[in-house]
Amino acid sequence: MNNVNEDAQLEQIEISMKQARKSIDRMKSLEKLTNNKEFINIVLEGYFEGEASRLVLLKADPALQSVEDQKQLDNSITAIGYLRQYFITVNQIGRMSEKSLDADQETQEELLAGVE
Repeated sequence: MNNVNEDAQLEQIEISMKQARKSIDRMKSLEKLTNNKEFINIVLEGYFEGEASRLVLLKADPALQSVEDQKQLDNSITAIGYLRQYFITVNQIGRMSEKSLDADQETQEELLAGVE
């Protein structure tokens, strides 16, 4: 392999590693949050459980049967699901990035060893 190609590969690996580290940092930040007592109380229990249950119960409230009220309740329930899915995605991307970072570091070491 020529130096130009190796340099381009090394540069691409560096970019990939930087992105992976950012995703891993985001995942670790989420892990810290999910272990925080206040976050658990407000978001995990209060929003994902308590608020979700409250909204589902309101769907059957006779005073909230208009199309507008039902749509607003549906949107609020969907929002809870989207936030929870975002947290799951952050975690999944972080786990995949850990594996990717390990592979990139190995490739980087191999390329650098070949340059010397």
